Amino acid sequence: MADLSLADAELAAFIEAVRRDPGPPARAVGAAELRRAQRLRVEARPPGPEIARVEDLAVGSTAVRARLYRPSAVAQPLVVFLHGGMWTIGDLESHDRACRRLAFKTDTAVLSVDFRRAPEHPWPAAVDDCVEVIRAATGEGSIAGIGGPTVVMGDSSGGNLAALACLRLRDEGGPLPAAQILVYPNTDLTLSHPSARTKATGWGLTTDDVAWGAEQWVPDPSRRADPDVSPVFTADLGGLPPAVVVTAEHDPLRDEGNAYAARLAAAGVAVRHRCEAGMVHGFLTLDTISPAAAAAGDRVFADVADLVAELA
Repeated sequence: MADLSLADAELAAFIEAVRRDPGPPARAVGAAELRRAQRLRVEARPPGPEIARVEDLAVGSTAVRARLYRPSAVAQPLVVFLHGGMWTIGDLESHDRACRRLAFKTDTAVLSVDFRRAPEHPWPAAVDDCVEVIRAATGEGSIAGIGGPTVVMGDSSGGNLAALACLRLRDEGGPLPAAQILVYPNTDLTLSHPSARTKATGWGLTTDDVAWGAEQWVPDPSRRADPDVSPVFTADLGGLPPAVVVTAEHDPLRDEGNAYAARLAAAGVAVRHRCEAGMVHGFLTLDTISPAAAAAGDRVFADVADLVAELA
């Protein structure tokens, strides 16, 4: 019987199939095989919308690989996009469709960052790369055709990187993005919030797979409660950019994302927070599977467009 708590029949069928055959856990498979399997899934997915110009770049003084999506020739605001994937998988291709949808729906330029991944490059390599790209993107005249605010956006572990990049830039006194958009973000690498237990299995993303990813990225367990990797434990969240935080009801990361939104608001940061009812982790890349997931993604894109318009 379909799970009626899920947002539509298509999502329920997808989750039921995952429950019947969840496959081996990430720690039994390893990063190389996970990446290969993801490439196959991406190749089977329909391409995203046509975008006027798509260009691969090397950004900043350390030449971080990135891909720029320009929906038109006029100067546009910029979204620096940081992909999810447990700090170990995900790349420019895994989120190409999502970035095309984002650019198309929001009429912004999108710069997708191909930051270094664990286990080959543990923390802080990914944060270093993301900060470097944001610095370059917020500098004068660094990327042709950009006009208006620059915001940072990330999903899942990319949301973690977006939050950490904003915190580091704040602490360094450098230019900050005009806003941060965090979609079902990792904010607690200790996985100590209740939904990490209540939604641990059976909803697409398992808590143990997230724990494995955290182990690859931060091998020392004593470091995983450090604010430098788990932003929810940061003592002072004041002075950060306005935020959009979107979580999902059936997600082991739900409570840590909700907690981070609440802590930002308590620190005086302007926050728009929504928990998507009946939705699971990863809905930004489930749009071809579930109309409800596509609609949830469209709501995030509307949030981005509204925020950028307000900041312009």
